[in-house]
Amino acid sequence: METEKLLLQPKDIKPSVRNWSVQGVLNPAVARLPSKKIVLFARVAERSAQHAKGALHCPVITHKKGFRIGEERISRKDVASVDGNGIRLKNGICRLSTFSHLRKVVLNKNGFDIESIAEKPTFTGTPHEGQYGVEDARITKLGRKYLMTYVSVSKNEGVSTSLAISKNLSQWKRMGIIFREQNKDCVIFPEKIKGKYVALHRPEGFFEFSQPSIWISYSNDLVYWGREKSIIQPRPNSWESLRIGAGAVPLKTREGWLEIYHGVKQDGGNKIYSAGAILLDLKNPEKIIARSPKNKPLFSPSKQYEKIGFVNNVVFPTGAIIDLNKKDLLIYLGAADTSIAVKRMALTEVFNNLEYIK
Repeated sequence: METEKLLLQPKDIKPSVRNWSVQGVLNPAVARLPSKKIVLFARVAERSAQHAKGALHCPVITHKKGFRIGEERISRKDVASVDGNGIRLKNGICRLSTFSHLRKVVLNKNGFDIESIAEKPTFTGTPHEGQYGVEDARITKLGRKYLMTYVSVSKNEGVSTSLAISKNLSQWKRMGIIFREQNKDCVIFPEKIKGKYVALHRPEGFFEFSQPSIWISYSNDLVYWGREKSIIQPRPNSWESLRIGAGAVPLKTREGWLEIYHGVKQDGGNKIYSAGAILLDLKNPEKIIARSPKNKPLFSPSKQYEKIGFVNNVVFPTGAIIDLNKKDLLIYLGAADTSIAVKRMALTEVFNNLEYIK
C-alpha cells in the first residue's frame, strides 16, 4: 500500500492560453464524491508568454462569462522590484505576473490514482472578484451543499477570502468576500456548532503586534461573520515560530475536531513550511485539547519535490480525507509551490504525534 506519491506536476497540466506556461499545480481543495472517488480543485498558476520574453504584463480576467484573459501592461519605469511572481511598483502597489485558477482533477477511490484532469479552467475569478486570480481553495461538505472558500486577488479588494456554494461541484453560486484583505487559509467546519457556522482563518495586518495566527469566527448565514478571536498562535523556537495557518477542513473524530495545519519557521535565509495537527473540543472549538509538539511537526519537507521548486522547502496541506479503510488519513498538499502530493498516515500515527494540553 502506497504511503506517499507525487500526484501532479506542471507538465501534467494543459495551459489555458496558447503559448502560456504552467508554473505550478498546487494547494488543492479536496472532497469525497458520492461515488467514493475523490475530487481535487487544484490551483493552477500560469505565466504569460509575453512576460516570459521579458515584458512586464499582468494577466487579468476581462469578461464575466467564459474565460477571457487580457493583460495589464506595466511600464518598467514604474517598477521598483520583481520577486518571484510578484511585481512591486514604486508607489507601493503590487501586481502579479502569473494568473491562478482552479482545475478539476478526479482520483479513484484509493485517492492515489488519477482518472481525469480537466483541460480547461473549472473555476476562475471574474472582472469584479478575483480578476487577478483565485487561489488555494478549501471545500467543506455540509449537509447537501459544498462550501468552497478561496482566495480572491482583486484590484480594489486585494487578497481576500471569498465563498461559493454548490450542490454538485459544477454550478457555483458566488457569495462574495466573507473575510476582507488580508485574510487567507479559511476552512469552514462540516457541521454547525451550537447553531452557528464556524470557520478558522488567518488575517494579517500591516502593523503587527504578534506573528500571524489562526482565528475563529461564527456566522448565522455564511456571509456575515463575527465574534472573532485568535485561538492558536505560533510558538517561539519551534517549527512554526514565524506564522501558522489552517490547512484541511477539520475532521470530526471521537476525540475532537482534528485540524491539519501548516507552520513556518525561518532557517537562516530560508523559510521552511511544515505540517502539524491540532485537536479542538467538539462542543467548544476554541479549546485546544492537543497539538503537535514544538520540536516535532507531523511532517516536514523530505522528498526532492518538497524541497526543490518555485519555493523551496514547502509542504502545504489543504485537504484531508478519511481513507475507506477508516484507519488512515489521506493528506493532500502543495509541494514546493510547484506540485501536488498525497501522504497516507495512520490515524493512530497522527494522534500519537499530539501532545495533550494539561
